Amino acid sequence: MNSRMKWNSKHKERLDQQRLPEPNPRIKNLSAYLTGGRALDLACGLGGNSIFLAQLNYEVEAIDISEVAIRYIQEQVTRDNLTIHPKVCDLTELNNQHWRNQTFDLVVITYFLDRSLFPFVKNLVKEEGYFFMETFYQSPQNENQGVSNQYKLQPKELLTEFSDWKVLVFEENEQEGRQVIFCQKP
Repeated sequence: MNSRMKWNSKHKERLDQQRLPEPNPRIKNLSAYLTGGRALDLACGLGGNSIFLAQLNYEVEAIDISEVAIRYIQEQVTRDNLTIHPKVCDLTELNNQHWRNQTFDLVVITYFLDRSLFPFVKNLVKEEGYFFMETFYQSPQNENQGVSNQYKLQPKELLTEFSDWKVLVFEENEQEGRQVIFCQKP
């Protein structure tokens, strides 16, 4: 089963179970920094973060590999008149033409890891714009959580990767096996 089929199946199952998307709780806690503008939600899934950001006056580009997820977001956009532009895209196939000459006030990635996106993110965020990322990381306490190590960050990896940015929040939660960064481009 390829990635698109896998995620279409997972999102369809979530919707069939009426498990509606929620925004990431840590991004909700940062709402004082989130004052609107243009946002890019990469690997957006069913759009919990995108919907939250649109409600905070962001114009959001929501990108995901799953047609099921993007169709669901489009239905929410139509129903609630949200400023979200959902688009199907395989993030592993990006090249320098994607978002050429575009910048964003905020870029968000949650629970998706492709390290080749980091240079894109650094170019896409406006000066003094923000980047938020949360995903799995390798800690001894979460070795058996069913996620391959290739999709887990190394300890302090995001802190190292964005060391030249102003880091406002950095967290490694060993119990939950997640790493979070919220930083501002200089």
